[in-house]
Amino acid sequence: MDDAKKTQLAVTATRVRMGILEGVYNAKSGHPGGSLSIADYLTYLYFEEMNIDPKNPKWADRDRFVLSKGHCAPALYSVLAHRGYFPVEHLSTLRKLSSNLQGHPDMKGTPGVDMSSGSLGQGISAAVGMALAGKLDKKDFRVYTVLGDGEIQEGQVWEACMFAAAKKLDNLVGFVDNNNLQIDGTVEEVNSPYPIPEKFAAFGWHVIEIDGHDFDQIEKALAEAKTVKGKPTMIVAKTVKGKGVSYMENNVSWHGSAPKQEQYDIGMKELGDALAALEVQVNG
Repeated sequence: MDDAKKTQLAVTATRVRMGILEGVYNAKSGHPGGSLSIADYLTYLYFEEMNIDPKNPKWADRDRFVLSKGHCAPALYSVLAHRGYFPVEHLSTLRKLSSNLQGHPDMKGTPGVDMSSGSLGQGISAAVGMALAGKLDKKDFRVYTVLGDGEIQEGQVWEACMFAAAKKLDNLVGFVDNNNLQIDGTVEEVNSPYPIPEKFAAFGWHVIEIDGHDFDQIEKALAEAKTVKGKPTMIVAKTVKGKGVSYMENNVSWHGSAPKQEQYDIGMKELGDALAALEVQVNG
């Protein structure tokens, strides 16, 4: 990937992170930590990888995306807004009664959301079903899903993974957001899913390990996934919970807490300064 493209993706991802912070601050609730950790590869998926049309969200041949860890909806909403599915200004309505941006994704209310999700472990099952439907209908669309590393403690995840491998769903690509933190502490302390890559490989998946904040590695992994035949691909993305906001990074208390005014101001200044520096690079 050339430097110009990489910088532009970083600009977009930083704007996405600002949208995440804007949403949870105004809602006075939400899940900023895990939303911030998935911002980079969600940005790559929606701005580079997926075959989609924001003007036609229900296009039958579009690629599909399922946010299995649905509580991180602020990241999905921010990416969708910046991609043009609805105005960025709507992000400040997160979780308001009159808003179509609720605490978990709603496929009936939010343009661009392909599956309602939130009950952990269930999103990947929906993604598997979509991928199977694509195969049965002889369609070329691909299905992408994101799971939390805490979420994969759920048994339903592994039932879905076993089924996906049995049906040879090579049109399915998952990401495990391996930020190593969940609501009660580290994933090892709560119920260790490690070693993650070996588990998915044992269930018949092609496995790729990456730094989930490195656009070169994200691009390479998704390109590799397209070459895999006869099995689904799981990309295990090592990430930093709260990435981009210094006081949130690797801090479990920001799993499900909203920033107060002073914290919001600090976070937005940090992200704004990062954005300004990136835009200097873009503009030469």
